Amino acid sequence: MSSASVPAPPALARHRLLELTESMRGRRIVVVGDLILDRYLIGETERLSPEAPVPVVMVNERRVALGGAANVAANVVSLGAECVLIGSVGDDPHGRSLRQEMATHQIDDRHLLTIPDRPTTTKTRVMARGQQVVRLDEEVEAALAPDRLKSLIDSTAEALEGADALLLEDYNKGCLVESVIHAAIAEAGQRGVPVIVDPKYRHFFAYTGATVFKPNRRELESALGASVDLDHQDALPAALEQLGVANLLLTLGAEGMILVTKGGETTHIPSIAREVFDVSGAGDTVTAWVGTALAAGATVQEAATLGNFAAGVEVGKAGVATVSPAEILAVHEERFDQLGKLRREGLI
Repeated sequence: MSSASVPAPPALARHRLLELTESMRGRRIVVVGDLILDRYLIGETERLSPEAPVPVVMVNERRVALGGAANVAANVVSLGAECVLIGSVGDDPHGRSLRQEMATHQIDDRHLLTIPDRPTTTKTRVMARGQQVVRLDEEVEAALAPDRLKSLIDSTAEALEGADALLLEDYNKGCLVESVIHAAIAEAGQRGVPVIVDPKYRHFFAYTGATVFKPNRRELESALGASVDLDHQDALPAALEQLGVANLLLTLGAEGMILVTKGGETTHIPSIAREVFDVSGAGDTVTAWVGTALAAGATVQEAATLGNFAAGVEVGKAGVATVSPAEILAVHEERFDQLGKLRREGLI
């Protein structure tokens, strides 16, 4: 069941793509998970430090971006949907910077918990000559205190009133523990709201009942404790059953994605990326597109195809970035033009 031997999905017609992107506008999407502030210190390097064998970077530009669940929210808003973001930040300069960046993306911060004794999760990347020199992480991975977890559960239940989709973005930073996960999925299930999960290893098997479960291959293999043989026709359907979810969307980097549905149908979605500049945030972008597409009435296969298009665009950008419907439409047009040319030339 290698990606080359798995059937490809049918083409997404232009009118259907337009219909879905238009229907995404105004949908109410709830995002719960770990918020991250991505900081970039950008400069030039011409010499090594006399103190140690490391480059000296003369910083001439600083910028910040939303990461983790906050990046998912930014992508949701870029699709024209309404987003309710639930998570926590510290009472520190990085937390205030994250809130300011949310405001620029028109993301409401009223459901964020401010925790005085815990730092805002921050990843600082030092860049020179277009390359990352070093990354500095500031974070606490322990679970939030029980009273704060209860606040997250209550906020999620309130936000799901009238929601069209629930997106759970797990970075193992203490927000998505089993009590929050189970309560959120149960509440969404009672309301008929689809649940899309971007998991990490710590609570990998806690997402029973999710609509779409979206790990990458390394995460799936780490959780299962063994390599996943894509040439074995029952490997992924067996993993789907073990996870207890409706659909498994396995991301494979340059090889695209494989979608496994509850009935055991397996579909390969080839990557459209022509150039990979930076993979940061690509998974967040896929989560946002898949979830918002399902909220707009897409089938799981259509949603996965749109998520794959979005990933192909995002990895061609520097750093964490959003992907707009206009960019997806442009990629779609280009691909159909290429297919038309190949057919005219008798090559397919």
